[in-house]
Amino acid sequence: MTNERLGRVRAAMAAQGMQVLVLMPDANLQYLSGLTFHRGKRLTLLLIPVDERTPTFVIPALEEHRAAATSRLAANYFPWHDADGPTQALQAAVAAAIGDGPQQIGVEFTALRVMELRALEAALLAVTTVDAMPLLSDVRMVKDADELAAMERAVAIIETALGEGIAQIRAGMSERQLARIIADGILAAGGAGEAFETMIASGPNGASPHHNNSDRGFVAGDLITIDCGAIYNGYLSDITRTVALGEPTEEARRIYELVRAANAAGIAAVKPFVSGETIDRAARNVIEAGGYGAYFVHRTGHGLGIEAHELPNIVMGSTQPLAIGTTFTVEPGIYVPSIGGVRIEDNVVITEDGVRVLTSFPRELLVIETT
Repeated sequence: MTNERLGRVRAAMAAQGMQVLVLMPDANLQYLSGLTFHRGKRLTLLLIPVDERTPTFVIPALEEHRAAATSRLAANYFPWHDADGPTQALQAAVAAAIGDGPQQIGVEFTALRVMELRALEAALLAVTTVDAMPLLSDVRMVKDADELAAMERAVAIIETALGEGIAQIRAGMSERQLARIIADGILAAGGAGEAFETMIASGPNGASPHHNNSDRGFVAGDLITIDCGAIYNGYLSDITRTVALGEPTEEARRIYELVRAANAAGIAAVKPFVSGETIDRAARNVIEAGGYGAYFVHRTGHGLGIEAHELPNIVMGSTQPLAIGTTFTVEPGIYVPSIGGVRIEDNVVITEDGVRVLTSFPRELLVIETT
């Protein structure tokens, strides 16, 4: 598995003329090695040559044993102690992975800190840095069998926790209380934790797609939007469902059914080599035809895997053909200040035959009795 991922990364590096890829503790390092680190002040870098030379790890000595014992990636380790600092270890790792002469070094522009950049500049007197994030994002879009298995387990965990949480909803319960119930349910079901902070948006708060949980108590007539996810073996799920506490208004029901139809249309548009733009248009057309286009204020979906938001973007302007194995969300929504909001979100993967929906939680409107 890891050798296959490394091979895909190296092939992409070679195609772009990149001699070395440098990763810091973040999602891409986790993708290749399975290792996670605290993003502290101790220099930790993985250097990957484009050729067959073994990757080199510059690592604090206190992390070496754990890393060597648990990493899925074969590497040479260059540990350093607090009393000595990382300079000599980095120079030795650079010599082993890079050698002499000017090089084009791929780094993570959205993750690399000034601390790591300055260390590299000191060790490499002639260096040209390029952004490796597009390359890495493209590689990570397509999931292998092990990744999909972890995501499927993460989905099963969150659907268990979500169902148990919904079963406890009652008038007077606060958004924060329900969020805590679901978070605890994730751990009880075997998850490593929340994929992100569970969002509960009730009543008028539902008009904000990224609401911050509050102490507002649920009241009869509320629409309650629940956006939650679980982590399993480093991979995430991300699901949203909207329920009603007591009988909703006629307009609220109409909005809900529009979103449900848009969700179904978006999923139906998924097939090999479709673009994110095409999927977005399929979902958005339904909501626009229903008269609520101005209230669908975000993209239809986003990539999902090690991180909650990866490529591809399921949005207008995203024209890249999506390969088999690409995973993402389909999550249209309508947000009306006087009513609240509705979002229905599922996780999907492109297959040879079209699409497989990883989430199975019911999409029909659930009306919770108030007595």
